Amino acid sequence: MIQRILLLIVFLVGSLATQAQEEKKRESARFFQIIDTLFIDHDLSNYSVRLFSNYKVKQFRLVNDDYRSSYVPNNRFGAGFGVANSKMVIDVAFNIKSDKEHVTNRFDGQGSLILGKHNFVNFYLQTYKGFNVRNNYGDPNMFRDDIRSWTVGFNYLYTFSEIEFSYSLLKAGFSKSKRKVQITGGVGTFAVFDYFTANNNVLTLVGEDYFNDEAEIERYSGRAVGLLGGFLSQFILSDNFIATCNVMPGIALMNKKVQLQDGSYRPSNPMLYKLDFSVAVGYRVGRYYANLIYGTGIYSTSLDFDNRYLFNLSKAKLAIGYKLKVKK
Repeated sequence: MIQRILLLIVFLVGSLATQAQEEKKRESARFFQIIDTLFIDHDLSNYSVRLFSNYKVKQFRLVNDDYRSSYVPNNRFGAGFGVANSKMVIDVAFNIKSDKEHVTNRFDGQGSLILGKHNFVNFYLQTYKGFNVRNNYGDPNMFRDDIRSWTVGFNYLYTFSEIEFSYSLLKAGFSKSKRKVQITGGVGTFAVFDYFTANNNVLTLVGEDYFNDEAEIERYSGRAVGLLGGFLSQFILSDNFIATCNVMPGIALMNKKVQLQDGSYRPSNPMLYKLDFSVAVGYRVGRYYANLIYGTGIYSTSLDFDNRYLFNLSKAKLAIGYKLKVKK
């Protein structure tokens, strides 16, 4: 009797182990199937290699009445190479340091993708150290290597109709649709965390005379979650020429904190307003294609005391590609 019970226990344990292994294999297969669906293109004629130059920047401004202090990084241009297919584009860029004396140390990652047929996602992660301080009240421009900035966030738009086009298709040098004009609208959400800091305050000594004490900011941080809407559009102008335009305005509630030299405060106005805009044109002939893409996101919020804080995230890219195989 005891031997039968032991045999039954061994059989059950073995069955459970086998079942667990089979479930693990199924989960692994599902994972690779998802990867294959999202990123792997099995048609070699959809692949291309490309050279490109790009421009990326995060800059911000403090505004009070007619006075403005702007913070603009150096080394905003880059060049590189990449590979593209109908599902993804992988580009490797090298930052061009034109001003070797005043170098902005930076990481700037921005991207977008379409998931399924209704989901447009854009995301970014940016860290900067070193900004040019510019103004409109006659103070000479200067470089501040003590000013740092961090920004991370995403946009998500659910479209009412299926998305039949994307920037990835234009970047890869082709369009899969024969419709001349496509426009789809949608609604969604976005979130952003933004932060900057300086050793003293971000204003210059002359700038302190034009702004109030509450603008002498040593550290600022803001976290926002909000709603956005907008539309995506594509225009096929000829067999070889295509253009796209996307517009997404948004509004959010933002939790902000301002650190001054001798105290801190939380602005009472929680509103954050934003506008994302992007446009692209592409041209192809034979195995060759070229495309130019520009996009910017503008964010604005009040810091009270008639002070306003604005920042924008911009990028542009010019790419020339060559298809690895001609479609028969």
